[in-house]
Amino acid sequence: MPTTERRVEHVSAAAARRIALAAQGFGRPRPASGSVTVRDLRRVVDTLGIIQIDSVNVLVRSHYLPFVARLGPYDMALLDRLRDHAPRRVIEYWAHEASLIAPRLWPHFRFRMDRAHDRSWGGMQRVARDHPQVVAAVHAEVAARGPLTSREVEAALAADHPRERTEWGWNWSLVKNALEHLFWAGELTSAGRTRQFERRYAVPARVFAPADRALVDLRLAPEESFLALMEAGARAHGIGTESCLRDYARLRPEQARPALDTLLKRGVLREVRVAGWGRAAYLHREARRPRRLHARALLSPFDSLVWTRDRVRGLFGFDYRLEIYVPATQRVHGYYVLPFLLGDELVGRVDLKSDRAAGALRVQQVTWESGRGGRADRDELAAELDLLAGWLALGAVDGMP
Repeated sequence: MPTTERRVEHVSAAAARRIALAAQGFGRPRPASGSVTVRDLRRVVDTLGIIQIDSVNVLVRSHYLPFVARLGPYDMALLDRLRDHAPRRVIEYWAHEASLIAPRLWPHFRFRMDRAHDRSWGGMQRVARDHPQVVAAVHAEVAARGPLTSREVEAALAADHPRERTEWGWNWSLVKNALEHLFWAGELTSAGRTRQFERRYAVPARVFAPADRALVDLRLAPEESFLALMEAGARAHGIGTESCLRDYARLRPEQARPALDTLLKRGVLREVRVAGWGRAAYLHREARRPRRLHARALLSPFDSLVWTRDRVRGLFGFDYRLEIYVPATQRVHGYYVLPFLLGDELVGRVDLKSDRAAGALRVQQVTWESGRGGRADRDELAAELDLLAGWLALGAVDGMP
């Protein structure tokens, strides 16, 4: 009998852009100014699942920016409340990188927690291997007294174990590595952050909302978690290659590929071809496919829309590289560079700094993509910069060409 070949849909590059933007929460009208609620913030958390954290504060802490990009100005204290106060709606863990995650994803990272002794960073592994008594004492101290910062844990241990200070070598680095090992292992989590952005460590049972507490000790087969995380990446991306989908939660190929096969067999994903990508792509069955989409936003360098260079290049023809760690003399576009999303394209990049002493938002450099930067583009950028400056309580935008 003749074989029937499976037809693979072809998707234009423009359609793929719109699918990706819609999946990331762009294209919806922003709420009226001053009306953003906790419900709106939770919708963004549910849409993205994972929001990367970064400590650089030259503009504002990165995790605040994906919300303003999608919702417009909002009270940052509302997001702090979701993270720092019961009932918590976001939890910290190593997901993509250090991230805020929806609590429902916590048990799906148990496979990573269980590999804390051999898959975490060197300092964490060394303290677990060479100083297990320190790790045990740190955990006991936090369980008894937490939430505590690393410095508070060090001070408490020095007071409670004065005879062991010399033998065990209490110091901030050792205690911090023990805390980070326990955080990676899921035995501690963060109850929030101080104004200095220090984690306040606590045992998970004290952090999770009562309705979510069963998630703390839930044990799932790793394969079930790989499946859930690949599906979460596909849902948040809308459309993407295998590497796009697995990078969302930093899965390895051997973890991701069986999950991808299962999602295809179940019809959750289907294979498509995107013009210009040169390799298979996968479309989530619930992905919205808008015919038109108009968005305007300045994106954090750590926004999930621009996490991977290959994806950004494939979707937008935009070659984006973080230059934070590049020597100043070798930077092309600047230090803290935000891509500018306009319509359904990335049309430029803006190097920004909050000059809090002067009360100004400093535009240090603007670079437009080829063919962009005309009067209409500049007016749209000026409006978004004014919006951002107002949100940050900075009185002026300085340096806009």
